[in-house]
Amino acid sequence: MIIVIKSETPQEEITRINQELINTWRVTPEAIPGKHKTVIGMIGDTIDIDPLLIQEISPWIEQVLRIEKPFKRVSREYRHGQASEITVPTPNGDVCFSEHHPIVIMAGPCSVESEEAIVYTAKRVKAAGVKFLRGGAYKPRTSPYAFQGHGESALDMLAMAREATGLGIVTEVMDTADLDGVAEVADIIQVGARNMQNFALLKKVGAQDKPVLLKRGISATIDEWLMAAEYILAGGNPNVILCERGIRGFDSQYTRNTLDLSVVPVLRSLTHLPIAIDPSHGTGKSQWVPTMSKAAIAVGTDALMIEVHPNPAKALSDGPQSLTPEQFDRLSLEMSVIGKAVNRWESPVISSLGVQ
Repeated sequence: MIIVIKSETPQEEITRINQELINTWRVTPEAIPGKHKTVIGMIGDTIDIDPLLIQEISPWIEQVLRIEKPFKRVSREYRHGQASEITVPTPNGDVCFSEHHPIVIMAGPCSVESEEAIVYTAKRVKAAGVKFLRGGAYKPRTSPYAFQGHGESALDMLAMAREATGLGIVTEVMDTADLDGVAEVADIIQVGARNMQNFALLKKVGAQDKPVLLKRGISATIDEWLMAAEYILAGGNPNVILCERGIRGFDSQYTRNTLDLSVVPVLRSLTHLPIAIDPSHGTGKSQWVPTMSKAAIAVGTDALMIEVHPNPAKALSDGPQSLTPEQFDRLSLEMSVIGKAVNRWESPVISSLGVQ
């Protein structure tokens, strides 16, 4: 249940309303400030509360609405239709994820393999307009014999890449035991598809304040995905970015997964959270990544996560879906055309790199 407060309501009255909610109905009020109005979310057992009784608390209450969806804090109604704006500090300045801001590009290798390679890749993608370097320190793999990532040493390499370029860092956490170490380096903590319903992990990342990139599970419905996000918001962390990375279909001969771009307008109607698309995992083949990246921009994504590797043929994981730096340069120029057309592009992309 949410309470919409009239504009220009005195702060003392908002404080009084909050106290009345606590004393009378034993719920926890949660203020959601907006550009023009304040919304108060009522957290707790509100099933038997009559909205008309809430309305009588104060003449400054404009409207009382019941949220019918199982996901409460995640729902668009919870913010009275307003989109979230998640601001992430980086050495190069603050970056905002929101439907009202330029599209944010995150790029880098599937896994961190060496200091030389990750620093080189970071410089190349930065020159092409990227704001965040993605790279896995801990890798969930189907086979126990496949490369699992370098772990803590890879986190050190990511820190070196950030120092060399000023890019923000996105990297995955797989285990609650690793969260503190990952959070020391990451500017955005990724929860991967295989951990989307690892509820112990969701609670832990919800209890810390770093933004979370939550990938959709391999076979997850939209409601299951949003309920996973609800765990994080319920833990106290409102800064969640939803990332579509393809779902398992019945035809894996031509693409690794089925990239569900229709999820962008669907999510826009359901949630206030920013939306990202991962066309690399979504297709599994580098030749399809440029087309789906541009399509994602056209349908309204707020961010893209694209895999880039200096030599995909020798990559220790996900080489077939990774672009070379040269391919990524060309894609960046093509994306800028679409991005400008939809008024979501920040600046011209540099095509002549000259990385040392």
